[in-house]
Amino acid sequence: MINYPNKKKTVSLTKLVKEKNLITKKANAANRGMDLENDINKTNEYYLENNIALIYKRPTPINIVKVDYSKGAKIVDAYFEKQSTTDYNGVYKGKYLDFEAKSTLSLTSFPLHNIYKHQIVHLEKVNQNMGIAFFIIEFINLNEIYFLDSKYVIDYYYNGKRKSIPYEDIKNNGILIKQGFKPRIDYLKAVDEYYHL
Repeated sequence: MINYPNKKKTVSLTKLVKEKNLITKKANAANRGMDLENDINKTNEYYLENNIALIYKRPTPINIVKVDYSKGAKIVDAYFEKQSTTDYNGVYKGKYLDFEAKSTLSLTSFPLHNIYKHQIVHLEKVNQNMGIAFFIIEFINLNEIYFLDSKYVIDYYYNGKRKSIPYEDIKNNGILIKQGFKPRIDYLKAVDEYYHL
């Protein structure tokens, strides 16, 4: 027990630890894909600096309703104008690229509820227009990142008998992306290999 100086409030250490663990767990779930996103952003900077490709994180369109100028310009009220499509797009070897990056804590599968219908529709349109569309899927607890063509994911989304893509299917139909220092996640090697660029 912790006795505060005014002795009005007593809190058990067990309760404090449980609350801290709950807060940490919620923060980890909310930030699950942030490490992958940061690594992809650093990789894209490397590609840009070395004239390999021009690929950017797509901003989420928002409409600002209210700004507080009392302490600088702080947005205090805003809403999404429309649903965003995918995370990244750009140009590589004269080809348009469009892809979504996702992370999962699962050891056995990638849950399809992580993908939204409008993203599937968008990637279908990219494919119809001869662009290159794919997913980067990270299995956090396995420390593995895979490239997976969007056509495979789209087919699984519509026709799969499960609500997730088994890890073994991703391993067999995707390409393991090598992780390093520069670039951090060299996903364009997988693009070259899969699309014969």
